[in-house]
Amino acid sequence: MEIEVKLRLPNKASHQKLLQLLSPFRITKHNQHNTFFDGLGSELSSHRAVLRLRFHKQTDLPKCFICLKANAVITNGVSRVEKDEEEVDPSIGYACLEEPGKLMDVDSRVLRRVKEEFGVNSFKGLGGFRTVRSVYEWNGVKLEVDEVKYEFGDLYEVECESLEPERVKGMIEAFFKDNEIEYSDSLSSKFAIFRAGKLPS
Repeated sequence: MEIEVKLRLPNKASHQKLLQLLSPFRITKHNQHNTFFDGLGSELSSHRAVLRLRFHKQTDLPKCFICLKANAVITNGVSRVEKDEEEVDPSIGYACLEEPGKLMDVDSRVLRRVKEEFGVNSFKGLGGFRTVRSVYEWNGVKLEVDEVKYEFGDLYEVECESLEPERVKGMIEAFFKDNEIEYSDSLSSKFAIFRAGKLPS
């Protein structure tokens, strides 16, 4: 179970202001390319699950992760989702981007689960989006500040994984208020917004 605080920033100005405030605490930056898949018969989405390939392109040696997420719930800016992830060879990942059917042949614990638990016997691509993620070590937690680039617009979000989400959320909110950064609870996952085809109002 992945538990994360998720807070939305209203615009690029708030995002840039936060990046400046956090700059002393920055540890890395990821350029992520996220692509999603379902079974040909929508076996995953019909069970509130999704399969994602994520490429990290911030280095000369790109990384690729395959991830199964299921039963996501977001309440009061706290997301809880079942997650299983593993790293795969990027060349295999790129081949699957070109031909989603090749996912059937990948030797992967996650994909075995997808086939066995959900009965998927062929895959289709759903498309995806890019994320620029800035990562900070701040007050004993890891903050991830995301600029999400959809075809229909940009979204700005702050995430923080924690087993004490209410305490951490209060700490982040106090920091935002002290520095007059506008924010709101995230109501939907990035994937749900992608599937809706429009930014939240």
